[in-house]
Amino acid sequence: MSVETTENEKTVLQSITELLRQDQTQQIDAIVQSMHPADIAHLLESLPNTDREIVWQHVTEELHGETLVHLNEEARAELMRGMQAEQLVAATETLDTDDLADILPEMPQPVIQELLLTMEHQDRERLRSVLSYPEDSAGGLMDLETVMVRADVSLDVVLRYLRRRGEIPEATDTLFVVDRDSKFIGLLPLTRLLTEEPSQLVSKVMLSDTDGIPAEAKATDVANLFERRDWITAPVVDTDNRLLGRITIDDVVDVIRDEAEHSLLSMAGLNEEDDMFAPVLRSTRRRAVWLGINLMTAFLASWVIGRFDSTIEHLVALAILMPIVASMGGIAGSQTLTLVIRGMALGQISESNAHRLFIKEVGIGIWNGLIWALIIALIAGFWFQHIGLGLIIGSAIIINLIVAAAAGATIPLLLRRLGADPALSGSVVLTTVTDVVGFLSFLGLATIFLI
Repeated sequence: MSVETTENEKTVLQSITELLRQDQTQQIDAIVQSMHPADIAHLLESLPNTDREIVWQHVTEELHGETLVHLNEEARAELMRGMQAEQLVAATETLDTDDLADILPEMPQPVIQELLLTMEHQDRERLRSVLSYPEDSAGGLMDLETVMVRADVSLDVVLRYLRRRGEIPEATDTLFVVDRDSKFIGLLPLTRLLTEEPSQLVSKVMLSDTDGIPAEAKATDVANLFERRDWITAPVVDTDNRLLGRITIDDVVDVIRDEAEHSLLSMAGLNEEDDMFAPVLRSTRRRAVWLGINLMTAFLASWVIGRFDSTIEHLVALAILMPIVASMGGIAGSQTLTLVIRGMALGQISESNAHRLFIKEVGIGIWNGLIWALIIALIAGFWFQHIGLGLIIGSAIIINLIVAAAAGATIPLLLRRLGADPALSGSVVLTTVTDVVGFLSFLGLATIFLI
């Protein structure tokens, strides 16, 4: 997004907010009607619920469907609850099948039934085809609007077919070549169609070195393929290699954005589909669960400290220095954890190379432990005029940074094997490990050698 676009969005938000404050809602029409549905959705997500409902009333019915598609799930559900059944049906009339599949499960059951009854048989079957696949799969992402051609016809025939067709789907840079059984066999880029001799057969100029994406493939794997191969569109096939549809770059951009938001927000126990202006009690309930989980881990760390209360009473300096050991371990472990989660998301880490990454990260932990142990030991020893205390905290730093690196490298892999989301729970587990090990090593060494 350009700086200019961002500034324009801020200006629109400020203008709408000011008009709402002054109760000059009649002027909102002109602003909203000049906006793209995606920009309207962004505006609505940026407004509190009461203001959002007012602005939504100024969105024309023709833009309802596209705007709902671009909203996050919670904001969309809130607006849809306030719409009549006939309004919801009308809002879906202009939507593509893949977009309709995204919002259909969130609609009331009577509306879904009415909508299906109003659709033609072919469109209804196409919709059911998309809905049969998980939302986060290639089948759930695909658009069924494709242009298929046969390999045994000439380019001139293809050009005449396109002219007779009159239009092609948006974001089309390639036609899909299939056989008599609709099995995918290659790609015909529009550049070749327009630059090669019209008498040439499709089979002579098509690209046959590209495989279709299995409909069951994960959305993140699809995004990685698009990123590595610079695709704009790609075919989606079933287990028999029959062409089902296509995935376009705009769908992949959405996946990349959602994954980025998921990784960032999950570490705080939040969901990328949560509404920023959701009611206070609803947001409180969600966050309370995560705070409760963190509280349990904090009590565990406090319990470890409590086991050494007599040691701390003898040497108060330990209480002053304890946060340093835990903090250094937490930061070092978070660096490794973030690196590993990113590598897993990009498909760069598997069981074949995980042990090498583990050895590398532990090596980094050893070197960083030695470097910072020396620095912190000198500072602590000089600060408290106690050489033994400096040696103890230096040793604890080495132990905790090594354990933090090992934990950061292994926790995401273990969580994935257990079926948990590493981005969601990895940071909590890591913090628990580094706190417990840090306090245990520091206070335990102090108890052994200083008390």
